[in-house]
Amino acid sequence: MITSNYNWEILPGFSDNDFIKLAKKEGLDPLAAKLLYERGIQTKEALTRFLQPSLEDLHDPYHLHDMDKAVERIRRAIEDYEQILIYGDYDADGMTSASILKETLEELGAEVRVYLPNRFTDGYGPNQSVYKYFIEQEGISLIVTVDNGVAGHEAIAYAQEMGVDVVVTDHHSLQETLPNAYAIVHPEHPAGNYPFKHLAGCGVAFKLACALLETIHADLLDLVAIGTIADMVSLTDENRVMVKYGLSLLKQTERAGLQELMQIAGIEPASLDEETVGFQIAPRLNALGRLDDPNPAIDLLTGFDEEEAHEIALMIDAKNTERKEIVQDIYNQAKEMIDPNQPVQVLAKEGWNPGVLGIVAGRLLEEVQQPIIVLSIEDGRAKGSARSVEAVDIFQALKEHQDLFIAFGGHAGAAGMTLEVDKLDTLSETLADYIRTNNLENASKSSLVIDEELDLEELTLDTLKSFDKLAPYGMDNKKPVFYVKDVQVESARTMGQGNAHLKVRLVKGQAAFDLVAFGQGNKALEFSQAKNLELAVTLTVNQWNGNTSLQLMLVDARVEGVQLYNIRSKQQALPDGVPVLDMTDLSPLVGAQSLVLAQLPENLSDLKSVFQDHDFQAIYFKNEIKTPYYLDGYGSRDQFAKLYKTIYQFKEFDVRYKLAELANYLKIKQPLLVKMIQIFQELGFVTITDGVMTVNSEAEKRAIADSQIYQELKQQVMEQELMALGTVQEIYNWLMEN
Repeated sequence: MITSNYNWEILPGFSDNDFIKLAKKEGLDPLAAKLLYERGIQTKEALTRFLQPSLEDLHDPYHLHDMDKAVERIRRAIEDYEQILIYGDYDADGMTSASILKETLEELGAEVRVYLPNRFTDGYGPNQSVYKYFIEQEGISLIVTVDNGVAGHEAIAYAQEMGVDVVVTDHHSLQETLPNAYAIVHPEHPAGNYPFKHLAGCGVAFKLACALLETIHADLLDLVAIGTIADMVSLTDENRVMVKYGLSLLKQTERAGLQELMQIAGIEPASLDEETVGFQIAPRLNALGRLDDPNPAIDLLTGFDEEEAHEIALMIDAKNTERKEIVQDIYNQAKEMIDPNQPVQVLAKEGWNPGVLGIVAGRLLEEVQQPIIVLSIEDGRAKGSARSVEAVDIFQALKEHQDLFIAFGGHAGAAGMTLEVDKLDTLSETLADYIRTNNLENASKSSLVIDEELDLEELTLDTLKSFDKLAPYGMDNKKPVFYVKDVQVESARTMGQGNAHLKVRLVKGQAAFDLVAFGQGNKALEFSQAKNLELAVTLTVNQWNGNTSLQLMLVDARVEGVQLYNIRSKQQALPDGVPVLDMTDLSPLVGAQSLVLAQLPENLSDLKSVFQDHDFQAIYFKNEIKTPYYLDGYGSRDQFAKLYKTIYQFKEFDVRYKLAELANYLKIKQPLLVKMIQIFQELGFVTITDGVMTVNSEAEKRAIADSQIYQELKQQVMEQELMALGTVQEIYNWLMEN
């Protein structure tokens, strides 16, 4: 069954011809112009600024709160040969942030160490034990945090008490009380007035680097691009500028580690874009922090030894493969634990790796469209991540129940938590009550904004090139999603490892394009037979064997009306998870959206009430017929005459033992022969006693059509013919007739 994962919001069209003309001068077609206009780019100045981002558009780093104090303290530390510790984070943003500041401080001649906390032993953010070690054992006298720090009250207070200043650079949500650090550099600081609030951790680190170097150090923007894309912050304003420049640098990077990583990952530098970073480079860096010690990433990003870089890149790639396997294993286990009768899923089990539970929760969310909490149990505690649909603010739902948690934090769509195992049921009930109280049971689907309708007959590679000018895409400048309808499906086939993915050939008029649907391999049948198919897609280029073609990527799909699927061939298996009709027990059909009509009942008219009493959205017709009378018909005049003539020759005929011989002699299949004998018996032509048939030579002459059994058989044959040979639409129409 094809069902949409989102509530579609198709934006209305517009007709500002002046803006279209303006955009055309910049090489944009009307579709791209419309998209920009809808996203608030509506003047010549805004259009130029968007399409031609410049490093001159970057804001003065000294507009950030405490930047002057931070620069003064770091410069003093460099002048006095103090030992400086850069304390980062275990994700791609934290890795790139630390690498940016490391290269900057080393360029200035600083004595610098870098430490990225271990997710499993140190946890997130400033760790007092780690601070203590570096202060006492390594002689650190200045700590600079990157991509963390605003929640590190205890560790920072300890360092300051020990006479070690802490400069915090961070971008995460600010709490009501801030730590007592020497300086806090943060774009959202309440005492600051920075014009752009959405820098990633690496963006803040880059701003500090620019202030220290007294220039825009563009060579660092490749790292800024990786961290900014990985952290999924707003790709507008100066983030757009930095990522655009950074992606250009990445295409020709001289960083040995990135060169090795891209080669091992099979990335072609010339075609690298934000999706390459988001789906190939960043996940590999993040995998290291999810499973192991993240610190080798610093050597990968900043080192010059090619041999060492190759070994680290191999290790990181292996970790990413391991991460995928762990995610798939936990996903499979968690999926089995889902209770479809609950409005929220709290899934917990011992042995699950806590570093990947956010990924698992996100995948399950896409599938079930309910709030998902996935937790790993260890020593009586459950720790993990939550992901939620747009309609349910999971942070709001749980923030008033701090008594449930040992630790809790997050925002509307995602959260992290630790709690005692014996409170799991209460957690589930609390969330379920919140959903019911706020009438959110039927508001589970997130919304999908569809930018505009696309006519495949007007689609060309030039269309895509026009939209490429709007890249890089990301948060607040999402890749455009198009609405496609009125297309025919020419073919649908599975592809990829385990046939996990789907490639569909779409045709409209003279136009034909491939649609790729990741993770939809199990829907090959549905897509191949879909009628009234509506699609939400993005556009991409497919390059294969030297050929370049435009390709559609599936975002979501839906079908108008009831979906009817033909699975009557012997090779076609029954679909997984779809109820199979059992006429003896109709209770599983209550509330069911789909149904498999597998074995047909003897009386096909009984089906009508089943289908007319239930509102099925999808029906799979297998239509197996136990006794296929339609193959031999309901008996011809000659067949009845030949039967009568044959049995008339015998005074008595034992149908118990001679039936097969009689069928073979008459060349009539046994099931039909039995019906014919029953018809003779009903009309009084024969009598049967204890299995012995006797011809009644005195019987009144009657027409075969007078038999009720004959009429029922004739009706049954016609109905079976429909079920076996008719189209699924013809079958459905008959089932829905009064």
